[in-house]
Amino acid sequence: MDVRRSYADAEPRPFWLAQPGAPDPAPPLEGEQEADLVVVGGGLTGLWAALLAREQGKAVVLLEGERIAFGASGRNGGFMDASLTHGIENGAARWPDEMRELEELGRANFEAIKQTMRQHGIDAGFEETGELAFATAPYQAEWIPEIVETARRYGWRAEAWSADEAQAEVHSPTYHGAAYLPDGRAVVDPARLAWGLAAAASAAGARIHEGSPVVRLEPNGAGVGARTRDGAVKARRALLATSAFPPLVRAIRRYVVPVYDYVLVTEPLSESRRTAIGWQGRQGLTDLGNQFHYYRLTSDDRILFGGYDAVYNFRNGMGPHLDERPATFELLATHFFETFPQLEGIRFTHRWGGAIDTCSRFSVMFGRALKGRAVYAVGYTGLGVAASRFGAQVALDMADGLDTPRTRLKMVRSKPIPFPPEPLRWAGITLTRRALAKADRDGGRRGPWLRTLDRLGMGFDS
Repeated sequence: MDVRRSYADAEPRPFWLAQPGAPDPAPPLEGEQEADLVVVGGGLTGLWAALLAREQGKAVVLLEGERIAFGASGRNGGFMDASLTHGIENGAARWPDEMRELEELGRANFEAIKQTMRQHGIDAGFEETGELAFATAPYQAEWIPEIVETARRYGWRAEAWSADEAQAEVHSPTYHGAAYLPDGRAVVDPARLAWGLAAAASAAGARIHEGSPVVRLEPNGAGVGARTRDGAVKARRALLATSAFPPLVRAIRRYVVPVYDYVLVTEPLSESRRTAIGWQGRQGLTDLGNQFHYYRLTSDDRILFGGYDAVYNFRNGMGPHLDERPATFELLATHFFETFPQLEGIRFTHRWGGAIDTCSRFSVMFGRALKGRAVYAVGYTGLGVAASRFGAQVALDMADGLDTPRTRLKMVRSKPIPFPPEPLRWAGITLTRRALAKADRDGGRRGPWLRTLDRLGMGFDS
């Protein structure tokens, strides 16, 4: 089977952003404006910040260089996880004394997102169906009891499924068992969530400008000035939600790198194909490899299938030319048909790539710049759909100089280990990717390089 034929005609654009119903663009910034808060970035963090700040009575201007949800917020898989720390295991390894509090904050944050969608009538295709994490190799099945025990320790329901139970739920010959995590995990349409938040923030009085990239951010009197090509905003504070894009302040540059992830989406499944795969629970799916896939059903019964490759380009390379990576699309399609051989002949309608803002602790980091006039929340490394609201809350607290339970968290006050300069940055990330792939081939055994990263607190999977 030549898998390249399956995606040859796929539209090279994110499925979420290509769907009908996208709002008209907001006008670009022209002339000068004043505000209490200028938000830079129209992804989920920036949109939550704009809405929450308006609820606090602040005058808000949001500046987006492209379109709302243009970056990672419109290119992800739409997995909404209550975790604020990129998973319990990652958080417990870094902030063990805070994990119960962090998990409670994550629960409250998850519920607040649901409440906001109800309050503002945001139809984001939200389905609280839970998650299945599959063992796709026999050695991975040995990890399932520990995953279940850890989840239960922090108050989540969890079940260990045998290979037969896993394959009975989702009909794939690749499964050797699964961890079922029904709580605090959902799937959404991330673009419609972003569009809904933008509409809610605008209705609340936030001034949103698209097509307005900030070219300079600098102190202005006791506040800060953000200048675009055709205008400027003078504000008391700036909140930077720039994700993987080149940062406007030096404080971010050492800590965040853009890592590219790629996705395929199928045509809608026919009734017979839908029956052939089972999956009646419509859970979000992933696997337990270091290099892992994530996949889910869309509201019209397409399969979104992404992950595995995580590609760093030399010197923080970014740009539209990197959205296309034929070798990765071929690999994704190959793995898709290995997972679901009964779907041979199905076609992919959309393919795309996008940059994830990655830091060495793999969860959102915070800080101040420009003598406290600017704050930032970046570095989510995926799983940011829900955590973005928490990130916005923390950044707003910091912008106001507030001492709150959120700002007192060690997670908030600490910084990740910075990445080295080039060429060491590229060499280190490339070596890590190869070591992770080797561990997957070698029964999960982590070699000397990965063990060293674990000791330094930088151990990771893709």
